[in-house]
Amino acid sequence: MTVEAGTKRRRLGSVVIDIEPLRIPAFRRLWVGTAITAVGSQFTTVAVPKQVFDLTGSSGYVGLTGAVAMVPLLVFGLWGGAIADTVDRRKLLLVGNTGIAVVSALLWIQAWLDIGSVWLVLGLLALNQAFFAINLPTRSAIVARLVEPRLLPAATALSGTMSMFGTVFGPMAAGALMPAFGLPVLYLIDTIALILAMYTVWRLPPLPPLSGQVRRAGLRDVLDGFRYMGTQKVLLASFVLDIIAMVAGMPRALFPEMAERTFGDPHGGGLALGWLFAAIPIGSVVCGLFSGWLGRVRRQGVAVVVAICAWGLSVAGFGLAGSLWLAVVFLALGGAADMVSAIYRQAILQAAATDEMRGRMQGAFTVVVAGGPRIADLTHGWTAAGVGTAAAATGGGLLVIVLIVVATALLPAFWRYRAAAVK
Repeated sequence: MTVEAGTKRRRLGSVVIDIEPLRIPAFRRLWVGTAITAVGSQFTTVAVPKQVFDLTGSSGYVGLTGAVAMVPLLVFGLWGGAIADTVDRRKLLLVGNTGIAVVSALLWIQAWLDIGSVWLVLGLLALNQAFFAINLPTRSAIVARLVEPRLLPAATALSGTMSMFGTVFGPMAAGALMPAFGLPVLYLIDTIALILAMYTVWRLPPLPPLSGQVRRAGLRDVLDGFRYMGTQKVLLASFVLDIIAMVAGMPRALFPEMAERTFGDPHGGGLALGWLFAAIPIGSVVCGLFSGWLGRVRRQGVAVVVAICAWGLSVAGFGLAGSLWLAVVFLALGGAADMVSAIYRQAILQAAATDEMRGRMQGAFTVVVAGGPRIADLTHGWTAAGVGTAAAATGGGLLVIVLIVVATALLPAFWRYRAAAVK
């Protein structure tokens, strides 16, 4: 290799995503399982709000899915994180995957039988989110046990990028499949994907607590996690900022109505709905694929604040967009900004948490990252029912910027936060 070629390779390596963690067999199995479920789960993510909208004709009911999902996310996210710190994480991940697969099969059956009960759909959604809330913090807490510390940022970027890839391909495929095969097939595909992913989890090594003591998790463990979080002020601030970004800014509850009434989708669903659901992840994936440079930024607090403000501005632009493709562009820009914020917030979490607390911190992270958009589904859905989808989206995006400025002024330590220098 010439000196010039070597220089070009090093420059490229400093920009594109680092794939070194994939050389570790156990992490590679976990990553493949993440890839399979990332695609499959998006079929259900599209199918549930679409089925609710078809049954009711109301974005308000679509927003209600957020409230229904929020309660199990809150309860089982925190409790699931505590369990992940006290048992074999591999076994817990198998339990979570099995539960989600069973619920997905039940969603398929009710849609295939055309039962037509919105409350049955919402009840199964709540059960799905309970297992999801146990599964996600467990899967995230496993990563640090499979790779060495220096590879954690790269492993996080790989997992996050693949999850975002699923949220690109899944909704687009769902939008294409619905007109041809109907909505029930989306639930069926998710069920099959979950069954396939269970094999990759089965191949993981045992992952008991490092203390060697396996025990039952209780309320005290959850409270210990809150007390520990209270000592990590910068970590706590990062959760607050993300809550603002998601609750005020996430417009996905508006997608079914906007796809049909603003961008011309047929009543049974179409490509516009798929593009709207895929647009944010598209931006996230592109950002993740070129995330090598993010590791050189030390002022991570500033980076998070700027990224969230860019997210809010993009959502406001989406609300004002008059064409589907302009709306997709604004959402994609927002997705890139959200990916930057997520990478740095996860890096802050990895730096702050010890292994015996990592499950509980990931549980809190799950509640914030997954729960915030559920609250947004409720607020955006009912706001749109009153003032329209465009006003709900634009107002939410601008509110993000205002609240982030206020929160940063009240939490100056986060603005000053710097990552430790790499030696």
